[in-house]
Amino acid sequence: MSGGLTTASWSYTSINMQKFSFKWTISNFRFCLERKQGTHIRSPTFSSGSNDTHKWCLKVHPNGVDEESKDYLSVYLGLLSHPKSPVWASFQFWIISAEGEKSQVMKSPACFRFLQNQHWGFKKFIHRDFLLSWEPWLLEQNELSLQCQVTVVQDSFHISEESPTPKIQVPRCTMADELGELWENSLFADCCLVVAGQEFRAHKAILAAHSPVFRALFQHDMEESRTNRVEIHDLEPHVFKAMMGFIYTGKAPDLHNMADTVLPAADKYGLERLKVMCEDALCRDLSVENAAHTLILADLHSAGQLRTQALDFITAHASEVSETSGWKTMVGSYPHLMAQAYSSLASAHCSSLEAPHNRLNQS
Repeated sequence: MSGGLTTASWSYTSINMQKFSFKWTISNFRFCLERKQGTHIRSPTFSSGSNDTHKWCLKVHPNGVDEESKDYLSVYLGLLSHPKSPVWASFQFWIISAEGEKSQVMKSPACFRFLQNQHWGFKKFIHRDFLLSWEPWLLEQNELSLQCQVTVVQDSFHISEESPTPKIQVPRCTMADELGELWENSLFADCCLVVAGQEFRAHKAILAAHSPVFRALFQHDMEESRTNRVEIHDLEPHVFKAMMGFIYTGKAPDLHNMADTVLPAADKYGLERLKVMCEDALCRDLSVENAAHTLILADLHSAGQLRTQALDFITAHASEVSETSGWKTMVGSYPHLMAQAYSSLASAHCSSLEAPHNRLNQS
């Protein structure tokens, strides 16, 4: 095998960021909550300083901006000035409590493109009933104190240089492909796994290297070690194949459709990386309909990161989730999870990592 020669190059890009914040207190806020849906309150204009030509404002919709958000406060950041080119900025909002503490912190997941009179923010910033239930801690003397921190991308410069020094181009590692071929074609297999009556040929060394459960089966004086045959009774063949594909190649391409069934298998056979990959896939797929079921699944299989994300999602969508069949199952069979959900609601720590298409909207 021969490698080619290539020319090396390097580059450096510096991006300057400007960060500033604005605090806005709205008095007689309970009166604002009586306004009809779609109306809003606008803050005074603010900027980063006297020399800044960019003028910003905040908008609060006390009763949401549409039918979906009618039970929430919607909060937006808007650019009022007319920039020569689009302004890119990220932002975060929070409420300041009576003790001066941050509450309900919510961050934009990325920088957004602002033009004149364009607004970005959260249409489900905080549930109105939740806000009122914490009066006077969040509404001291009937005042709502909202703070916004803005980070604006400013000028950047770029330096690059091409080096004439030749370097060896190293071929990519193909080990995963080669091990996958061993599994797919049953080459040099030395054990048999039986799942729902189907036999699969595999390799004890590879199974033992990746799974502590398989290692124990083959290492000790057990029937599986003597016969090189393992009966697996609690997995469907398609789940088993996905798990084996991961063991041999480190890849699990179809988790979007089967993470909820692969997670128990990964937990049972000690495949920690696959387990976290399932958590990530389930977290990305969280919805009102499946949030309670996902919390139950995470609790059953000690998936701590997924459990936290599911609790945060339920906190942010409590009224909708409480109407689902999964919630009713949790009420009847998992009282300790109900206690955790209520504790999460009381703490007012809603997740800022929720999928942006559910919480972040342009106005």
